[in-house]
Amino acid sequence: MTADTKPRLLIVEDDPGLQRQLRWAYEGYDIFVASDRASAIAQLRAEEPQVVTLDLGLPPDPDGVSEGFVTLESIRSLAPDTKIIVASGHGERESALRAIAAGAWDFYMKPIDIDALGLIVSRAFHVHALEAENRRLAERVEGTTALGGMITAAPEMLKVTRTVERVADADVSVMLLGASGSGKELLARGLHDESPRKDGAFVAINCAAIPETLLESELFGHEKGAFTGAVKTTEGKIEQASGGTLFLDEVGDIPLALQVKLLRFLQERVIERIGGRKAIAVDTRIVCATHQDIDAMVADGRFREDLYYRLAEIVVRIPALAERPGDAVLLARHFLNKYAERMKRPVKGFAPDALSAIDGHDWPGNVRELENRIKRAVIMADGKLVTAADLDFEDEGEPINLKAIRERADRKAIRHALARSEGNISGTARLLGISRPTLYDLMKNYDLQP
Repeated sequence: MTADTKPRLLIVEDDPGLQRQLRWAYEGYDIFVASDRASAIAQLRAEEPQVVTLDLGLPPDPDGVSEGFVTLESIRSLAPDTKIIVASGHGERESALRAIAAGAWDFYMKPIDIDALGLIVSRAFHVHALEAENRRLAERVEGTTALGGMITAAPEMLKVTRTVERVADADVSVMLLGASGSGKELLARGLHDESPRKDGAFVAINCAAIPETLLESELFGHEKGAFTGAVKTTEGKIEQASGGTLFLDEVGDIPLALQVKLLRFLQERVIERIGGRKAIAVDTRIVCATHQDIDAMVADGRFREDLYYRLAEIVVRIPALAERPGDAVLLARHFLNKYAERMKRPVKGFAPDALSAIDGHDWPGNVRELENRIKRAVIMADGKLVTAADLDFEDEGEPINLKAIRERADRKAIRHALARSEGNISGTARLLGISRPTLYDLMKNYDLQP
């Protein structure tokens, strides 16, 4: 619905007096009136109203409800997203509840209280708009999957996926650089799936999660009896990935002594298991990743320069989620659908304050943080729409406009400066480049304390 288009309301009512009363009450809407089922269906097809008020007592059965229920069923069949509000006279509450069970959105009691009915109608339009927005988001998610199923519409991330697709066919080592939770393993899997090695194994190992004493055995394997507990010969990850791809996550955590052995494999394409004497030829492609500053590690001598150049024949830098405009909302919708279905929860979408909070948050933990928040919110949500409170945001659900963005930036900067100056007002003002009176005014406006 565009900004200059009024919401469309269809009134299905056979009493001319009530028709006039309802027309007068809802000047803010485009009003369409029908007095029987045939005209109601005709108006529904022609005007596609978002909300319908329906009197169950329609001709040829004005004193009963049979024609009203047939009309209700027809509207539900033709326009399942339209919100239908049925009329219920005194003593007809059971019919109203039956209508709700049949798919009506709400009901109102006769004689009509215009203010009460107005609130019901307004709420129906609001919910219809939210559901329509969530459907649009879902359609965007379905149409924005990239390499490896990655969901993105951000040019920065699409550029990365195109780069990975281009190097997939070339049998070169690839290094993925990006913050924790930014999707490095997903890109590595996508690279493998697009490469000539896609029919081989994709083997992943997190070098930071394995104790240094066990990492060599995990990578290169061991012979039976090589050490206490080695009761059988075991292949390492490099061997297991032969003909496929080995993904070394957090490669910066490999100790220097083991870096030498890994370099030999990359140079000669042979390995020796721990306790073995036989050189084993292995055809494995290496894709690695790290969130650390690998250039600084090389400069400090914590990572071998010759190994770096072997691993980083192609370097791909992955932007953080905060650098991918719009992706947070797309991903949030994807995760909501995923966990609502998995947990059998009735959650259907996001309330406006939740969408604003998601779009405005910095997401320091990237996609992993976002996924955890959405998973928790699906569990905690009381209704069909996730709110900012369900996402555990305190004040990030406000509308995102220039004033709100400025205020949030000011608050953040003042808090950081206060912390760095240990609450000293003069020091905080110097850090911020403003006068003390200005700082006092800002702190008063934002209710901040030293």
